[in-house]
Amino acid sequence: MNSKKKFNSPWSLKFNTAALVLIPAAVGINYIGKLFSGMLHLPLWLDSIGTCLAACLAGPVLGALCGAINNIIYGLTMSPISTVYALSQAGIGIAVGLMAYYGKMKNTGGAIVTGILAGFAAVAISTPLNMMFWGGTTGNVWGDAAYAVCLANGMSAWMASTIDEIIVDVPDKLVTIVIVLGMYKSMPKSLLSLYQSNAKIESLD
Repeated sequence: MNSKKKFNSPWSLKFNTAALVLIPAAVGINYIGKLFSGMLHLPLWLDSIGTCLAACLAGPVLGALCGAINNIIYGLTMSPISTVYALSQAGIGIAVGLMAYYGKMKNTGGAIVTGILAGFAAVAISTPLNMMFWGGTTGNVWGDAAYAVCLANGMSAWMASTIDEIIVDVPDKLVTIVIVLGMYKSMPKSLLSLYQSNAKIESLD
């Protein structure tokens, strides 16, 4: 079943009970994904699945909130520097939430565009943070290998850092969004309708 969801405003700060319950669930999904990726040294972060799902269900504000909370908690418990990347997670939540609001999360093509946009939103926010705190590296072994190659070939640190982020963030967000699309489309219309009291869910069948 396909559905079309319209909110009165994508920037609404009014969250119903279902949306508030979604916050700890989304944060938990993010946290587990990041731990899993770190333990296996994957070339992906896998730390924004919950952020993107929340953004699709309840809008960009809640998505941004879930993403930011996740990084703050991870920073307090595992890696203090992760806290500053709450800004990146918030940007991802806003990008995905807006794309979902405008109907781009209804098919694979729209999801791919959403994933690319979310990836470049993360790149735009994270690269300056990488330069400020890490000298341009990301902390991901795959991306940082590309960073070293770029520097060795005479690129500036800014360019190398940007390429480092693109190599990790864009594929990561594409994989994340494809996962989220599968989760999102498998949810019944009755469940989707819980996340916005002012939402209209219209069948397109």
